Amino acid sequence: MRIFVTGANGFIATALIPELTKAGHTVLGLTRSDAGEAALRAAGIETLRGNIEDLDSLRKGAEQTDGTIHLAFNHDFSQFQKNCEDDQKAITAIGEVLAGSDRPFLITSGTAIASSADGPSTEISPVTSHNPRVASEKIMGELTQRGVNTGIVRLPQVHDTRKQGLVPYITAVAREKGVSVYVGEGEQRWPAAHVSDVARLYHLAFEKAEAGAIYHAVDEEGVSMKAIAEVLGKGLKVPVKSLTPEEVPAHFGWLAMFATLDMPSSSAITQQKLNWHPTGPDLLTDLNNMDYSIA
Repeated sequence: MRIFVTGANGFIATALIPELTKAGHTVLGLTRSDAGEAALRAAGIETLRGNIEDLDSLRKGAEQTDGTIHLAFNHDFSQFQKNCEDDQKAITAIGEVLAGSDRPFLITSGTAIASSADGPSTEISPVTSHNPRVASEKIMGELTQRGVNTGIVRLPQVHDTRKQGLVPYITAVAREKGVSVYVGEGEQRWPAAHVSDVARLYHLAFEKAEAGAIYHAVDEEGVSMKAIAEVLGKGLKVPVKSLTPEEVPAHFGWLAMFATLDMPSSSAITQQKLNWHPTGPDLLTDLNNMDYSIA
């Protein structure tokens, strides 16, 4: 199949695209810069210039291919609301092209969207209304009703030794302020998965093409914030301490809304549906092996 991949130069896409091409698929990669275009072409990938705010480029990519994997997202979380609104528009534009066809359309969401009072959230847990990214999933539900072959991949903290979801932002604050912190007892938990496992999940989900499916790309159900802070403190050679909830906004700024969340998540349903079994390193291993001399 010829697959349109948005965010083709991004962290997950650079692991996913080789996975797709090895399986015999071809990729049309959306890229927004000369450098991005050159990198994709050097890897033998066909390119399309555009971005998630250029809706015509999204429509063009979807029209020319047999299915779409939407990975692009603006990760400037200081304007999270706007980024989510742009994502909704992008999904709508692609979905309009695919309506009435059986061409698969996978989008990206986050496990933090779902919550459960009884333990880790699951693929069937209720979604929370306070997360603005919920609107993207709602749109996908509407597109499913219109005959689009939709699927949603919810991401945890996706990691290797270079990137780890939101953790690099916490690392930057610890580096800047000379202290690595956690909140209260540090019992807040973040789910995680290695980028290689996540790439394999997208591949499996795309080929399965089950309309309306929701997948959790989770290996570890919850890594404690205290454990993360302790590894960062060791790597950065800074002290580790606890903050009260009242101290969090001043210390973390925009990141405060994430730093206090306990959001464990399960992938048991996903693993069964896709026969997907993560094998990559865990989050703390990658953090321990990270090069902290690089700012």
